[in-house]
Amino acid sequence: MKEITASTVLPARREHITLRTADGLSLVGELALPAHRDPVATLICLHPLPTHGGMMDSHIFRKASYRLPALADLAVFRFNTRGTASERGRSDGEFGDGEAEREDVAAAIAWCAAAGLPRLWLVGWSFGTELALKWGNDPAVEGTILLSPPLRRAGDAELDAWAASGKPLLVLVPGLDDYLRPDEARARFARVPQAELIAVDRAKHLWVGEPSVRIVLGEIVRRVNPPAWPLPTEWKD
Repeated sequence: MKEITASTVLPARREHITLRTADGLSLVGELALPAHRDPVATLICLHPLPTHGGMMDSHIFRKASYRLPALADLAVFRFNTRGTASERGRSDGEFGDGEAEREDVAAAIAWCAAAGLPRLWLVGWSFGTELALKWGNDPAVEGTILLSPPLRRAGDAELDAWAASGKPLLVLVPGLDDYLRPDEARARFARVPQAELIAVDRAKHLWVGEPSVRIVLGEIVRRVNPPAWPLPTEWKD
């Protein structure tokens, strides 16, 4: 048995994906699937702010794709929103400040649904939480997980729409967040009765460090595929 560390890459089937948006852009992405089984659910990852370095390879999402297909039988779909670049490549278009990205979110959901992937869950991180709240309330989406939501571009109207949908909403708020800390987050999300808010003491907005990563991935799995929780910290070669 080997300990799972920040650099661990576990077995999975990985496929490069290109999305086409309704406004004619090509977006680059990757789908990671369990190596020898069908997935039980799907995570559609919406990355942090691209003008501040956010991309499909932002570390929480990269590690989710490296670990969760093997540890939790989850499909992990990552992509670069318009104008965003990573090792996988650059998506067409230019940053749209969360408005034009409506088409990007719609394209990702539609692609996953058309591919027959099961139980679609959005996982937004920072800027990605704004995209999830504003544009992810789609009939094909089962629920949403928010990591470090700033609630700047998305506000009470979007929260009210999620409340009305009745869909699960899991909110992870770092105790030392730069934008929205637990007390204020509890007040803001109180208007969504089904929201489950978890405050993570001593964590920061970017969830740096393996202890923070394990908390985030563990909470995702606890909500989306409970039989696979808690996640192991070791892997047999």
